[in-house]
Amino acid sequence: MYIIHVATELAPIAKAGGLGDVIYGLSKELCKLGHQVEIILPKFDCIDFSQVKNLKVEMRELWSFDGPYRFNNTIWSAQVDGLKVNLIEPHHPDYFFSRGMIYGCPDDINRFCYFSRTAMEYLFKSGKQPDALHLHDWPTALIPVLYKEMYMALGYRTGGTVLTIHNLEHQGRCPPSQLSRVGLRGESYLTSEKMKDLHHPTLVNLLKGGIVYSDRITTVSPNYEKEILTQEGGFALEDTLKDHKRKLSGILNGIDEVFWNPQSDHYLVKKYETHNVNTAEKLAQVLAGKKENRRHLRTHLRLEDSDRPIVASVTRLVPQKGPELIKAALKRTLEKGGQFILLGSSPIPEIHKEFELLQEKFKNDKRVAILMDKDEALAHLIFAAADMFIIPSLFEPCGLTQMIALRYGTVPIVRMTGGLADTVFDLETSLKPPDERNGFTFDYPDEQGVCWALDRALDCFEKDPKRWHQLMRNGMKEDFTWKQAGKKYVEIYEQLKPPAVEEKIPVKETSLKKSLKLS
Repeated sequence: MYIIHVATELAPIAKAGGLGDVIYGLSKELCKLGHQVEIILPKFDCIDFSQVKNLKVEMRELWSFDGPYRFNNTIWSAQVDGLKVNLIEPHHPDYFFSRGMIYGCPDDINRFCYFSRTAMEYLFKSGKQPDALHLHDWPTALIPVLYKEMYMALGYRTGGTVLTIHNLEHQGRCPPSQLSRVGLRGESYLTSEKMKDLHHPTLVNLLKGGIVYSDRITTVSPNYEKEILTQEGGFALEDTLKDHKRKLSGILNGIDEVFWNPQSDHYLVKKYETHNVNTAEKLAQVLAGKKENRRHLRTHLRLEDSDRPIVASVTRLVPQKGPELIKAALKRTLEKGGQFILLGSSPIPEIHKEFELLQEKFKNDKRVAILMDKDEALAHLIFAAADMFIIPSLFEPCGLTQMIALRYGTVPIVRMTGGLADTVFDLETSLKPPDERNGFTFDYPDEQGVCWALDRALDCFEKDPKRWHQLMRNGMKEDFTWKQAGKKYVEIYEQLKPPAVEEKIPVKETSLKKSLKLS
């Protein structure tokens, strides 16, 4: 099959969150399965071009539209770890993708609407006709609308469109005039059946448009599929999703087990194998590897080298991730005699300042390390060195950090939501068989819930090492690769049917037509 992803992130060259990891991991798996895969991405100036190979111009003149004006774009082709990537570089006076960032600009909606129109124009003009055109989140959710309302009328065809919702909270609300800027009749989409936003009736909703117009919809975990159909988790799109439920599937994300592999991870001071830890000797090797990495991490962060358990968090500090609950976990960990490490950053100034103050408060405390940064090498070392990993998210469509923690023999403590509930099963409360229980969970996102789960984890660590080691084994044997997800996505692609050609209604002959025939 021929699959094209249109996205705004791709690890490792352009990554703001987990979306980039998903595009990379899924694309690599689809290639392993023998399928042809391409990725269309904006040519951000913040791309890590050191990891881009064979960069060259593929199309020097591609004209696209922004309101009544047309602008030229250059299309670049490149290779990223064997994946074919096409980069769109607009020659637009607003320098849409030369801002030093992927998201966070006041005109993000206009930037990505222009990108969506230009991506469709590129597909049309280049003659590429994939079996599946796969879109991701609101920044590319306009593409199914453009495809069905504009490009099909021009004779362009694909096998069908798939929209993956990675995070329903972000939807792309804008005035109908924004649609007019890309060539649609904006006001005609301001209806409940099309793109009208429920809570802002004068605005259209780009993600809603993608839900309505795409042929298939996926979410990034089975549990998140259920949650987005509820009022609590639907962010006002639950009724639209229910109307299109027949198109909806929940597929659990995977992790890249080449990049996240403690046996070959070059960021670790001591590597260790976590697959098939089925003997006391193999477990001892895991424990020795974690101990050596823990010693190195403590030295690096100037923490006390002791037998205290380390509770860690590596996260974006945004409301979704429960920053107040992370602070509660820090406090409780210290009360129970543990150490706490936080590696995080926040795009929200108030939250960033709040944790900078916390960092200052604990700067001389050898039990705490707070690092306001993005540091890939340090993140890997933390996953390997920590004993426990706390994820108290208010909602979590899938989550990758709990899977990485399990891969590295670190026991997760999570709130039961989204993909966290699909991957972490409580030692004491889960209905799973004992050999599938791999962590600690709590239901309600408050300080009491966090402390309840954390207390049980710390007590088990200190008082029942045999049981703790079994938890580690259970987690390490899980298969969180992209193998299963890749096969499920292929099944969805294969279900796509070319849109039926509309039947032309014959026009009755008029007396004028008859007279022309006679003449």
